[in-house]
Amino acid sequence: MADVVDSTTRSRMMSAIRGQDTKPELLVRRLLHRQGYRFRLHVRELPGKPDIVLPKYHAVIFVNGCFWHGHDCHLFRLPTTRQDFWEEKIRKNRERDERDRHNLQQSGWRTLTVWECALKGKTRLPEDRLVKELSNWLTNSDTNHVIQGGIA
Repeated sequence: MADVVDSTTRSRMMSAIRGQDTKPELLVRRLLHRQGYRFRLHVRELPGKPDIVLPKYHAVIFVNGCFWHGHDCHLFRLPTTRQDFWEEKIRKNRERDERDRHNLQQSGWRTLTVWECALKGKTRLPEDRLVKELSNWLTNSDTNHVIQGGIA
């Protein structure tokens, strides 16, 4: 399928996408704060500069966009133009994610990945379930956990 905008416009749109303070990240932060959890944001000293760091629980949270991290869900579709470029970019993102999680866990940090599909779209989880999953993970000893969208 052809793109609905010209390549200059598409390039401008894609370059405007940022990795911090995204709507999914803001939603997770709001839910955590409402439950009384306090956290730091984007700590540069930690591998991968996690989106949310909860030092009291020695835990970090990554809020991943399904497109940028190649999640196998309804929100990810590989672009038909420049497929080699996008396959390589997404592969590198996944490798970096895995390396960062491994390095954090080796340093004693617990990691949680919250996928965008858990927060929006047809597979999004109800807010109360999301809050419960976040709280349960923070209070247990699970070192590596994932929250993703439910079945559509």
